[in-house]
Amino acid sequence: MGLASKLYRGETRFDFIGTRRRWYAASLLLVLVCLLSFLLRGFNVGIDFKGGTQFQVPGGSGVTATTVDNAMSKGPVHADGAAQQVGNGGNRSVIIKTKEISQTEQTAVKNALAGQLKIPASSITVDSVSSTWGSEITKKAVQGLIVFLIAVFIYITIRYEWKMGIAALVALLHDLIISAGIYSIVGFELTPSTIVGLLTILGFSLYDTVVVFDKVNENVRDLGATARMTYGEAANLAVNQTLMRSINTSLISLLPVAGLLFVGAGLLGVGTIKDLALILFIGLAVGAYSSLFLATPIVVELKEREAESKALAKRVAAKRAAAAKSGEPVLAGAAGVEVNRPATLGTPAPAPRPGARPSRKQPRKRP
Repeated sequence: MGLASKLYRGETRFDFIGTRRRWYAASLLLVLVCLLSFLLRGFNVGIDFKGGTQFQVPGGSGVTATTVDNAMSKGPVHADGAAQQVGNGGNRSVIIKTKEISQTEQTAVKNALAGQLKIPASSITVDSVSSTWGSEITKKAVQGLIVFLIAVFIYITIRYEWKMGIAALVALLHDLIISAGIYSIVGFELTPSTIVGLLTILGFSLYDTVVVFDKVNENVRDLGATARMTYGEAANLAVNQTLMRSINTSLISLLPVAGLLFVGAGLLGVGTIKDLALILFIGLAVGAYSSLFLATPIVVELKEREAESKALAKRVAAKRAAAAKSGEPVLAGAAGVEVNRPATLGTPAPAPRPGARPSRKQPRKRP
């Protein structure tokens, strides 16, 4: 049976739990890189969060990011960072930002840019946000994120148990740090759309994790009475059984987002959607990874410390040792496959006694 068929049937044998140490190491490395980017590069925070004034100059002949930078350097107010070009063709424009300035200073900057670039001052649009409003937006965004994480922990704890709540919370924090870290590395502007996208991908990651947890809960039901496999093997079986579903949901979600990011923002230059598209693309991919390689292994890590799980592992080992001596098949392994299977199926038929009549189920041999 091919890999695609096994994926479709949920019969893969990947050892997600047994190899969890390498996934822990990979996630830790990514988190450290992202934390270093936070310290060294920081974020390109939009004016909606830090406050300030933004001037949008329509693109045209001789209007580029460089010419706008040069014109701004000769004006009455210095720019807060380099100018950025957004859009393509007739929709192309250049955006440059300053600190929060008064209405009089805004008019002076518009006139200075218009004179240097030889364009009408009325064609330049201005967007101003106070620093007080920006700090309030930042505080509300952080509060919303904290409330979301607390609500997730409470829900998972009530629905399953607190160990799964801890695992889900760690996976969500992992997704949050890596998504924000890549945003910091790339240097895209942090806007309210980014926060909306971030909460969206955290919700997707939670959904994917709950699907796996639900299957784990189903597989470990009555496990103590049957002792057919350990908790780790039952959890690994659950991840394999839901693997195809995770792949399908991730691909279906990533394809339209990839269209927004690479076609809309990349080829067409629609700069207004690139912030949202990037955070969605990164978050969906990282969320799918954490639900398979991080959340469930952490649950197993916590559960295997329990006395009940240790006792179950001993009973399973004793049962398999007894089966090995008798040659009986026993369910075990990553996906519940039979081990200690006899070389032939069933019990071989006894040899016929001398002079015994042949069985009716077998045809008589003709001389």
